[in-house]
Amino acid sequence: MRAVRALSAAALLLGLVATPAAADSSPSAGPSGDGDAPTTAGTSFRTATEIEQGRRATANAAAGDYLYWSFPADAGQRPTVRATVRLPETHAAQTWQVDVYDGLRRRQACQWGAQTRTAAADASSVELACVLRTVRAWSEPWANDPLPGTYYVRLTALDLPTSDLGARVGAEIEVGSKDMGGAAAVDGSLSEPLVPGVAMASGADEDGEDRGAVLSAIEPEDGWSSGWWSDRWVWTGIGGVLAALAGVGGYALTRGSGRPSRVPPGA
Repeated sequence: MRAVRALSAAALLLGLVATPAAADSSPSAGPSGDGDAPTTAGTSFRTATEIEQGRRATANAAAGDYLYWSFPADAGQRPTVRATVRLPETHAAQTWQVDVYDGLRRRQACQWGAQTRTAAADASSVELACVLRTVRAWSEPWANDPLPGTYYVRLTALDLPTSDLGARVGAEIEVGSKDMGGAAAVDGSLSEPLVPGVAMASGADEDGEDRGAVLSAIEPEDGWSSGWWSDRWVWTGIGGVLAALAGVGGYALTRGSGRPSRVPPGA
């Protein structure tokens, strides 16, 4: 009976430890509605329009412009940037490209996705995608690894023919990410995220002048984790529980049935 009670307690502990893993392993998602989604884009890194993960942003622009957005990404996330460009009815063949930069303005390579695409003369739109590498909690100074902080998206057309310069286009962009869990965890973390967001303040100050670029408060929905938690903690707990179960089982098998009833207590 003692062995059964020990096994029951261990199973309960295993369930309590595994619960955070189930909650933490789901893909991260921001707001799903588009009611407050941005409808403009910046024209430089300093004027990049902030967007939240999971929310679609739109913008009207002229072909040849550089369009910029920014979004936060935390350790353990693998961001995916998707962009759609609505082209005018009449246009020549156009090549569009989406680039992603980190808070240090370092261009980040795409693991996969159509980062550059050419739209034929009769195409009404072109779709682009860029799946980044998993964001690390920390990295060596000489490395180019993605780190927690603000990321910038730049969308533009390449080598446009003169006839299409200035033509009106519409752009849509959406950023999502997948939580990679303990497989991407590293021992270490940044004390602060890279550039916690730079945005253009709307309105004017007391003197009637535009307030310009300011540090913003945009961050992941649950705050910056800085890589302190991962499901490696869960698997460590599960390993400890399994070791305890093995010890209890081994003891139950080797202890025997106790003193035979025919042997007196003092023998």
